[in-house]
Amino acid sequence: MAKKSKEKLQSILKDSSHTFLKNYLNNPSPVGFESSGQKIWLDYIKPYIDSSYVDPYGTAVGIINPDEPFKVVIEAHADEISWFVNYITGEGLIYLKRNGGVDHQIAPAKRVIIHGKKGLVKAVFGWPAIHTRIGGGDKETQPKVENLFLDTGARSKKEVEDLGIHIGSVVTYEEGFDELAYGYYIGRAMDNRIGGFMIAEVARLLKENKKKLPFGLYVVNAVQEEIGLRGAEMIARRIKPDLAIITDVTHDTTTPMINKIIEGDIACGKGPSLAYAPAVHNKLLQLVQDVAEKNKIPVQLRTLSRSTGTDTDSFAYANDGCPSVLISIPLRYMHTTVEMLHKNDVENTIKLMYETVLSLSPKTKLSYI
Repeated sequence: MAKKSKEKLQSILKDSSHTFLKNYLNNPSPVGFESSGQKIWLDYIKPYIDSSYVDPYGTAVGIINPDEPFKVVIEAHADEISWFVNYITGEGLIYLKRNGGVDHQIAPAKRVIIHGKKGLVKAVFGWPAIHTRIGGGDKETQPKVENLFLDTGARSKKEVEDLGIHIGSVVTYEEGFDELAYGYYIGRAMDNRIGGFMIAEVARLLKENKKKLPFGLYVVNAVQEEIGLRGAEMIARRIKPDLAIITDVTHDTTTPMINKIIEGDIACGKGPSLAYAPAVHNKLLQLVQDVAEKNKIPVQLRTLSRSTGTDTDSFAYANDGCPSVLISIPLRYMHTTVEMLHKNDVENTIKLMYETVLSLSPKTKLSYI
């Protein structure tokens, strides 16, 4: 089984694909500051599209068949969670504010990069030695946003400012892409630059396999998802798509401390996850399930409540309503520096999106009545 999956992966992903994935993941693209990652993404995708543009806030769009009136979107988001410099003490220590849903509990003793006006500055989340922290046992000091601080080596506010650091400088974790045993990838910002990678690969496969689509395909890498789906909200109004396929990450629920009764039963390595939710169009979802069955692509099912918490919501309820579907890839340890997913799921998610795009036409019937 493992040998078969490896052969399938090699038939879809090229060496240049893996090089792009590593470079793209290792490049910081914090919320509101996504431009450097968007440049990498656009440079990679340009040979496979007919035209492109970037909207005022940085969402990048590659278009195949831009003159066709019927519009299909495949979308991911480019931004990653991070921190803002919020206060600099007289002693040169830096206190922070969240930029997106960053997890404060993983921060102590982490290495970070501060993006200052004079370039990148290395720093660490300082954390006093266990011997010295106030309290003990259950009363031991716990990491909170208000007691976490960065140490750059500067010992005064002026020395910090001389490094080019200012209030509003953005801070990202240092950790990048790596591989573990049994086909696992790890890194920060798999959520959701793995999605940007996968939609770019769909465009590549369409071009290299010389597929002609009877509609315009808009390959969208949106900004600012992590602070409220804002990039998708803007670009959905601009494109006015007829239907949308959104890809993001979802929780692998097989690790400790996750309740399957609440979160469902989803595991890395068992295929992309399809969601039932009010924002997910039932007929489009059934079409994707039929495509998966026809092409023998394993999928996992989950349910979501009032909101999917993804850009699906922005597209579904944009304009006069846009039939939308969510295809997620299982991920362990979301919003940490060691987000983990399986390469077979990457392959199968790309294949499912690719085959779904090929199954669509302006005549696809999605009316409920």
